[in-house]
Amino acid sequence: MEQDALGLPPGAFAKLDAEDDEIFYEPARLVCHIDDGAIAALTEFYRKILPAGGVLLDLMSSWVSHLPPEIAYAEIIGHGMNAEELAANPRLSRWFIQNLNRDPILPLADDRVDAAMICVSIQYLQRPLEVLREVRRVLRPGGPIVIGFSNRCFWTKAVAVWRALDDDGHARLVTHYLRHTGFAEIATHRLAEWVEDERDPMIAVVGRAPTPTG
Repeated sequence: MEQDALGLPPGAFAKLDAEDDEIFYEPARLVCHIDDGAIAALTEFYRKILPAGGVLLDLMSSWVSHLPPEIAYAEIIGHGMNAEELAANPRLSRWFIQNLNRDPILPLADDRVDAAMICVSIQYLQRPLEVLREVRRVLRPGGPIVIGFSNRCFWTKAVAVWRALDDDGHARLVTHYLRHTGFAEIATHRLAEWVEDERDPMIAVVGRAPTPTG
């Protein structure tokens, strides 16, 4: 199994709920999965790092993308598991449904997008290396992937290694994923801090598709 290259223990990508993901994601959840402070921090980060006028890939998306409302992009390609949620997202130019834990191959051409985002969903991937290698393939050289996460999740659908780690451990794990899939200039950004359970932490790990010169 390709994930063995990460050096993680057996069962690292097991879930408490092993039922097909399609069943879990069948009902639409038109709610925000992080609080207003975390959303504002993530939106501000997107404002700085995502290229205005570019083509974006919003992977594992929902009914909201948390993008800065005043910035226009050439195209925003959405992906998710629930058609009702994706159809309700006004920022998406088009979207597709795909279970990445079953089929990690993205239906996009090489060098197709300028930036990619995975928001509060990386913890559900059971084949992260294959998925992120696909993201690297469809990104143009130098394009960023922004992987944002909080301490919230659907606990029964998060993989075992994620459940075993704290916030810092999550950042190290995502960095580990990106290094193993060939991304460059990997950096962790703490966007919002946890304060006495009053707001969510928000962390973003960013990597860039390598350029021909490295």
